[in-house]
Amino acid sequence: MDFHTAEARISELRREIEGHNRLYYVLDWPDISDAEYDLLFRELLHLESKFPELVTPDSPTQRVGGVPLQKFSQVAHRIPMLSLENAFSEEDLRDFDARVKRKLALPADHQIDYICEPKMDGLAVSLTYEKGRFANGATRGDGTTGEGVTQNLRTVKSIPLRLAVDQPPILIEVRGEVFLPLEAFRKMNLDREENGEDPFANPRNAAAGSLRQLDQRITARRPLSINCYAPGMVEGFEFQSQTGFLSAIRQWGLPVNPLIRRCLGVSEVSDYYREMTERRDALPYEIDGVVIKVDSFALQRELGEKSRSPSWAIAWKFPPRQAITVIEDIVPQVGRTGVITPTAHLRPVEVSGVTVSRATLHNWEEMMRKDIRIGDTVIVERAGDVIPAVVKVLSDRRTGSESPLPIPAICPECGSEVVNIPGEVAVRCMGLSCPAQIRESIIHFASRGAMDIDGLGDRYIEQLLKLGLVKNVADLYYLTKNDFMCFERMGDKLADNLLSAIERSKERELACFIFALGIRHVGEHTARLLANAFGTIRNLEGASEAELLSIREIGPQVCQSILTFFHNTDNLRVIGRLFAAGVKPTTADKKVGGKFTGKTFVFTGSLTSFTRDEARMLVEHEGGHAAGSVSKKTDFVVAGAEAGSKLEKAKALGVEVISEEEFMKMMEA
Repeated sequence: MDFHTAEARISELRREIEGHNRLYYVLDWPDISDAEYDLLFRELLHLESKFPELVTPDSPTQRVGGVPLQKFSQVAHRIPMLSLENAFSEEDLRDFDARVKRKLALPADHQIDYICEPKMDGLAVSLTYEKGRFANGATRGDGTTGEGVTQNLRTVKSIPLRLAVDQPPILIEVRGEVFLPLEAFRKMNLDREENGEDPFANPRNAAAGSLRQLDQRITARRPLSINCYAPGMVEGFEFQSQTGFLSAIRQWGLPVNPLIRRCLGVSEVSDYYREMTERRDALPYEIDGVVIKVDSFALQRELGEKSRSPSWAIAWKFPPRQAITVIEDIVPQVGRTGVITPTAHLRPVEVSGVTVSRATLHNWEEMMRKDIRIGDTVIVERAGDVIPAVVKVLSDRRTGSESPLPIPAICPECGSEVVNIPGEVAVRCMGLSCPAQIRESIIHFASRGAMDIDGLGDRYIEQLLKLGLVKNVADLYYLTKNDFMCFERMGDKLADNLLSAIERSKERELACFIFALGIRHVGEHTARLLANAFGTIRNLEGASEAELLSIREIGPQVCQSILTFFHNTDNLRVIGRLFAAGVKPTTADKKVGGKFTGKTFVFTGSLTSFTRDEARMLVEHEGGHAAGSVSKKTDFVVAGAEAGSKLEKAKALGVEVISEEEFMKMMEA
């Protein structure tokens, strides 16, 4: 493809990808599959790698890149980002309406046009576009000066890097609220607890913490979203009202909350508030009230501002979602990955219209920090449909009969020894046969990167558990055709296919088998390191701490997790039953004297010619080693598009950096 053809195709791909991003992230209306989107994105990456002079800052491929910042710069807002006065009752709203009318010299019975919108519980930011291109972004800060978080905001997929308008304003600053949807918040907290980290207190803290990461790649991994709601400085364009502004930016590709509504007079505003109060718990994000603004910008200018808040807007806050109750018991509960969480059983109490009888205490470290005991009188808080949490103990109400719950010594579900790995907050059960974990452990065991039992999906695993046919992963290899014929809608051929897939999996690679066991912190790469180092599962079982730590890339945390797993007698029993059923993990011989013998490669960035796993196999087949991090011992770093910190570290250490094409030439030599 010549330069001009590539230029035209790149321009077309960018428009198409940004259009799909808007449909997916802003309108929630995708019109192509993820696989089709990935093909377009990979094609753009490939063309930009061949024609780097055509790469521009507003390309979809440039959302993430560069090295972590040392600190955020300070950004002065052209127009201050003011805070809002609060209303807590309908009387407060009517007082606000009366003040507006008096200042505008309007009769008391005049009906003012207001714009009402859900008050998002997130982090306020400003986005500045120059000639339609996203130029910079900042947090609200103190209203006058904020932090420059441009690179992090570029990773938010719902923020367009170029406005979808042929003649955009010369400059426009758009204010909005960055937030984290509730489902993403729950998953993030679960992942943090699994990794031994303290959970975020609420979605707002999670959004703020995500946006204020110095390493933008961390922000990019968190599914932040944004709703835009107000203009700041505007040059080269004029809006007459809030309604007109929102309509325009929505057409330009900026996300606007679809629940925003124009209301005539305080009666309609009150109706809107009551509607949002009722809908609050069903929304996929947190709101803590309703914002009411005078719609006309001319009237807004006439009304002006007070010292720190506009006279033309007010926030009508929802009642607090807290209540006082008593912890009647604290019960340890085992999660799907073995984490044991203390859960408070409460004296039932109504919190914002819902009866609450349980609350999470997160972990024992958090419980001890707050000094939460059985019998305590506490304040509980409910946020959306997130599990209620105990936020404070009313220690002045203690009688002396309250008692703390110690960390359990054994799993309440299966009786296995409970472990608290150093450096982790989480307390966990490591048993392969733990009933609380069995569903997820079987799903993982049968997955493609593990034992690759083709066809054994979630639906069939659910039926196996429902019928009591499996209690651990080893039971899969003792199933019969008659067992499968007990399933709903199961035919002879399908049953035979499932049995054949189970049979084929008996001779998977040792690395896949180790990964399938679900050992904490042992992913596919680490499993391969262990397989290469020990050769058999029996050797790995008997490995000492010193032997494990001698392996490159195995640190104290991973080492301790492996030792704990193989110290568990139930795990050893399950492995024994797997071998008795005929499971025989195989090891691939390394090519002796291969062209990469003694060489270490690290792959980074987006690869277009092969996947990371394929690259590793190519290197190992030729006697080399594919590492996950760059060190002085690294011989080559293969850098694809969007290469980040590994590339920077390679340059700093003087490690040779090569392209995919150069790597392939080395393979072909």
